[in-house]
Amino acid sequence: MSANLVLFVGLALVAIASALGMLLSRQPVYSALFLILNFCTVAVFYLTLRAPFIAIAQVTVYAGAIMVLFLFVIMLLGGQPLPSMPELRWQRVAAIGLGALLLVEAGYVMFARGGDLPRAETLSAGFGSPAAIGNLLFNRYLLPFEVTSILLLAAMIGAVVLTKSEKKK
Repeated sequence: MSANLVLFVGLALVAIASALGMLLSRQPVYSALFLILNFCTVAVFYLTLRAPFIAIAQVTVYAGAIMVLFLFVIMLLGGQPLPSMPELRWQRVAAIGLGALLLVEAGYVMFARGGDLPRAETLSAGFGSPAAIGNLLFNRYLLPFEVTSILLLAAMIGAVVLTKSEKKK
């Protein structure tokens, strides 16, 4: 067994366990913390694939900014446990059936068609590096980048205007 396989299996188990912990937790704050662990595990997956920029973006954007927003909303609304919902039997049967169908399909793709999958291309040495992405972003895709920044600025100003309350005299 190679070290890469051991690392992959270990990370996969942590990712699956944190995803299940997020889904099965009754406390919203614990669910958010499990989601942060899952995001960080996915970032390590990106590092093993030699994509450091995407890994840093994963941690910064998702585990950082988005999760701070989620935790802010959870704390604003109150972090009470979720109430129990009435159980619908058809949903459980549908979930088990669809899960079994997914397992059969995954088994077919992995074992019956495993030899037909194309091989990955070899990438250049600097592919996916922050310098290469920045160079491409600010040279070839400068106009879409600037248009996106203006749209985000307009959305931010719109959110401030919509949430601003009128002062009473």
